[in-house]
Amino acid sequence: MPRKARQKSSTGIYHIMLRGLNKQDIFHEDEDRIKYIETLKKYKDISDYKIYAYCLMDNHIHLLIKEVKESISQSMKRIGVGYVHWYNKKYERCGHLFQDRYKSEVVEDDKYLMVVLRYIHQNPLKLPDVKSFNEYQWSSYKDFIYQNSKLTDIDFILNILDDDHNEAVERFKRFMNEKNDDDCLSYYTKKNTLTDEDAKELIKQCADLDNPEILKEMDKKDRDYIIKKLRNNNISIRQLSRITGLGRGVIEKANKVKKIKKGKRGRKKKKK
Repeated sequence: MPRKARQKSSTGIYHIMLRGLNKQDIFHEDEDRIKYIETLKKYKDISDYKIYAYCLMDNHIHLLIKEVKESISQSMKRIGVGYVHWYNKKYERCGHLFQDRYKSEVVEDDKYLMVVLRYIHQNPLKLPDVKSFNEYQWSSYKDFIYQNSKLTDIDFILNILDDDHNEAVERFKRFMNEKNDDDCLSYYTKKNTLTDEDAKELIKQCADLDNPEILKEMDKKDRDYIIKKLRNNNISIRQLSRITGLGRGVIEKANKVKKIKKGKRGRKKKKK
């Protein structure tokens, strides 16, 4: 079936959401997040788009972006290709990293612009270990507070809030902290018994790996043994696929492998 055409924004402003293939992580460490931000900066100079907000989560990304010189599709293609090329080289992999096309919604007025801005910045607060905006490093929230970013175009937003710059920043803080029922383009996930962070630590302990994605490169027997062990520790198939990059079919097959009974693997039966 042909893909549904994207809605065109009359303002040129879009809320973009990208997620990892099979919901796997697209950022494993700070270096990865730094590289994505550098990629946004690099192509901002080339494509001349404006970034009003961003938030980098482990397995998905939110951007509030305005197209200027070229279409948003072309800009997102540049960003995606640039980051994936670097990521694949670093982790010695090939193929796609992001799930399908990016999702987008148009932002047609100042009111919804502010709603999306708040929604994006409040995303990290859904994490169990993040209690305040200042605790999360990988969003544009601090750019508005400290005003030292070369990526985020803060003036456009602050001018909407107030003509006085200092008052605008204070209003920004108050608005970001307001409780709400904002319903924007979102990334829905089912709750797991383990958080992704706990699951990653468990994988590292069971497999003795610094990066869970290395599980893909292991010997099949060793890999399947570890997968079965992890599944017995309440890591779901979807969560395991998301974190390691392994296909769900591979995990399902590994989980069905029967345990070898004692006495049948290199042991001789004792004579009576």
